[in-house]
Amino acid sequence: MSTRIAFLKGHGTENDFVILPDPENVIDLSPAAVAALCDRRAGIGADGVLHVVRSAAHPEAEEMAAEAEWFMDYRNGDGSIAEMCGNGVRVFARYLQHAGHVSGGDVAIATRAGVKSVHIDKDGDVTVGMGSARFSEGDVTVSVGERSWPARNVNMGNPHAVAFVDDLDDAGTLYAAPLFSPASAYPDGVNVEFVVVRGPRHVAMRVHERGSGETRSCGTGACAVAVAAARRDGADPAVTGAPATYAVDVPGGTLVIAERPDGEIEMTGPAVIVAEGEIDAKWLEIAAR
Repeated sequence: MSTRIAFLKGHGTENDFVILPDPENVIDLSPAAVAALCDRRAGIGADGVLHVVRSAAHPEAEEMAAEAEWFMDYRNGDGSIAEMCGNGVRVFARYLQHAGHVSGGDVAIATRAGVKSVHIDKDGDVTVGMGSARFSEGDVTVSVGERSWPARNVNMGNPHAVAFVDDLDDAGTLYAAPLFSPASAYPDGVNVEFVVVRGPRHVAMRVHERGSGETRSCGTGACAVAVAAARRDGADPAVTGAPATYAVDVPGGTLVIAERPDGEIEMTGPAVIVAEGEIDAKWLEIAAR
């Protein structure tokens, strides 16, 4: 391995990422290495790592190589592997444009949740086809301290529990993951969104992301929240034939989520590259021990 490792830093509505370009998948990206990179005091600091690999070079993505040249090997801030990250895939697309791998327009990106269709708009926003939401039957409850709320179980390629509350402060500090029941609902953990209504087709949320803690934004979470809000409002595009579009405020900005009659959900928001530099490979080796 080279003594220097190139990296970039980017964010989407302040959900921030260390970007590691590694086309041939040669970097040994252990969970401890990811956690060291994401450490906000001793590392670069981020909610997660976007490991940029050619699909053909990664065993989890090689079957998608014919559809998408690039694979987003996403890791949570604690080093665990995640299926998808909505803000991350927008920043990933922005990196591909920044690096000259794509010029803009339509881009296909492989993820563990399948190939995602991305459009890089001329005005700077990025729109991602997020697939459709899946609802699971059965009651789910989330709890913070002594308070509990019913939650909607929504899967966006990764699991979400969406709870509507009277005030976003009801979620507390979100330093620790909210409790949920039954335990069988989320055997691998869950992202928990707390939601308040701001107005017609306008909601705000806070989120505890599985493996990262509270983040400034969560793209898949915003999609789950918009769909849950639509059903709560009696709107189902598959029934009405009309799209349902919601503005979802997150602490880091606003995302626009549209659910189409065919079930496809599109997310539009900013994606920004803020810095680039080099990591000392020896530091990373020591920090990851």
